[in-house]
Amino acid sequence: MLQTASILLLITALGGVLMAGIRFATRRNPPAWLAMLHGLLAASGLTLVLYAICTQPVSSTVVLALVIFLLAASGGAILSLAYKWRQRLLPAWLVVVHGSAAAIALTLLLLAAFGAV
Repeated sequence: MLQTASILLLITALGGVLMAGIRFATRRNPPAWLAMLHGLLAASGLTLVLYAICTQPVSSTVVLALVIFLLAASGGAILSLAYKWRQRLLPAWLVVVHGSAAAIALTLLLLAAFGAV
C-alpha cells in the first residue's frame, strides 16, 4: 500500500514540478485543471498513507512523512484558495516552500516504502 501511495505521490510531484515551471517561466498561474488534478492525486496518495498507518505496522518515518505532507497540503490549499481562486499570482516563496516540504516528505516515504529505512 505504501508503494502504491509513493507512486501516486511521485506522479503528483511531477505535476507540481510542471506547475512550478509554468509559474516561474511565464509569470502566470498554472491552469486550474492541472492544479485540481494535482490536489486530487495528492489527496489520494495521502489517504492511502493514512490508511496504511491505521491498519498495519509502519515505521515512524512514514508517520513523519505524513505530517510533513499534511503541512505541504496546507500550503497547497493556501495557494489554491487564497491566490489562485482570487486570480492573484502565486507567491514564489510559498510555491518553493510547498514544493520543498512535499519533496522532503516524498523522499522519506519512498525510503520507508521501498525498504531503505
